[in-house]
Amino acid sequence: MARVAVIGAGISGLATAVMLGRRGHAVTVFEQETRQAGEDLNRDFHHWNRPRVPQAVQPHSFLAPVRSVLRAEAPDVYADLLALGAREYHDFDWFGEHPPYRAGDEDLVTLRTRRIVLEAALTTAVRREPTVEVRRGCRVRALTFEEGRPARVTGVQVSGGETGRGQADDGQTGHGEAGEQTHRADLVVDASGRRSPVPAWLVEAGCRPPVVESHRAGIAYLCRWYRLRADGPRDPGQVQNGSAAAFALAGVFPSDNDTFAVNLVLSTADPTRGALTDPAVFEAAARRFPATAAWLALAPEPRSPVLAMAGLDNRWTSFADGQGPVVTGLVNAGDSLVHTNPTLGHGVALGMRAAQHIAVHVDRIAADPAGYHAWTNRALRPLFDAQVAADRANEQRLTEDSPLPDRRAAALAACALDDPVVMRARAQVRHLVRPADAAYGTDEVDRHVTAWLDARPDFVPRHDGPTRQQWEALVRA
Repeated sequence: MARVAVIGAGISGLATAVMLGRRGHAVTVFEQETRQAGEDLNRDFHHWNRPRVPQAVQPHSFLAPVRSVLRAEAPDVYADLLALGAREYHDFDWFGEHPPYRAGDEDLVTLRTRRIVLEAALTTAVRREPTVEVRRGCRVRALTFEEGRPARVTGVQVSGGETGRGQADDGQTGHGEAGEQTHRADLVVDASGRRSPVPAWLVEAGCRPPVVESHRAGIAYLCRWYRLRADGPRDPGQVQNGSAAAFALAGVFPSDNDTFAVNLVLSTADPTRGALTDPAVFEAAARRFPATAAWLALAPEPRSPVLAMAGLDNRWTSFADGQGPVVTGLVNAGDSLVHTNPTLGHGVALGMRAAQHIAVHVDRIAADPAGYHAWTNRALRPLFDAQVAADRANEQRLTEDSPLPDRRAAALAACALDDPVVMRARAQVRHLVRPADAAYGTDEVDRHVTAWLDARPDFVPRHDGPTRQQWEALVRA
């Protein structure tokens, strides 16, 4: 069985550890944060200062791969997730009655929950695994290497935290200078997030540099959390979760335990962005979009200030170049591998897929990571490229003079709300089941969209949010 060191106890790190542990591998997770999720979800969510994880308090909806991987690899974790309040939402629930079943429809399910709930379920699962240990308050300072072409990573140097149960006895951990310990491993998994220090360590060690591709996303997110009142209305009726102006997007994220988030998205260059951090301005602006206005009309209880997130990028970091792996004994997963702007909600789904692949193929990856790098390029890289393209389009769209989509493109989105065939195609794209050209490019979808348009000769694309003039007046007021 392999000895694996995982850097980082975020979702990807914990999921990797659980899946490896259930296959009998000895896993040690190193996490510099001493706090862990699970004792009090609301306290953890609202009062845990996590500057290295700004997305922790932003809205989440987990796509189908999160659900399918957990059900296959850790059904108890999935059961705990639901018990903690996460809710399943099938895309066909929009219609009330589902259309006749087709193969694959069962996977078109979103998990509506805050990120902290999934972290808590994974944290509990890790404690159940006898071959998995999480060392909290333990900072990885460097990698250890064995010479070769390419060099091989043989473990990590760590400081702080507990020494861990039995590690010194089995020869995996030794003591170095200034209280540091060297932990040996057959494979090191970098799951330390988008600010991972590992690429710099590789360069400092004389390895060929990792291949890093980064695209700045000029998009800013502002959200506020609410809770439905126990004695108040609880159902906004059949209303879309998103609305749009020419320069802004608005959305609602129904979540666990009667909570939901209202989200506004603007260009980082928008001069009104700063004003929206005022809760009164934020809520007044959100009420100008039908999707968010319907939920705010339920008179929910505000649960947070306005939470802003910007300065994001889409970054792909590969530990392989044209010559092959730049190092062996080391792979990356989660945001350390592929960090995407959250517009499409791909992050946790891609992290789960990578964690599962590592767990299934760990012995082969430990011997030679070339196959893992080839898999990431084949399975994950196209989704990264799609996010980059979508963000470029959104950044262009979120300007005052951005044009509306052409009539047929707008009809494709509108038709999905009336036609289960088109809704299925949209859901397959959203849940990473099929690429857009394959899902939308069928004769059947084309016929249904054409028929929908023929029945609506007066249909024209339009925004349902405020005009720029209305927006400026609102912000000034």
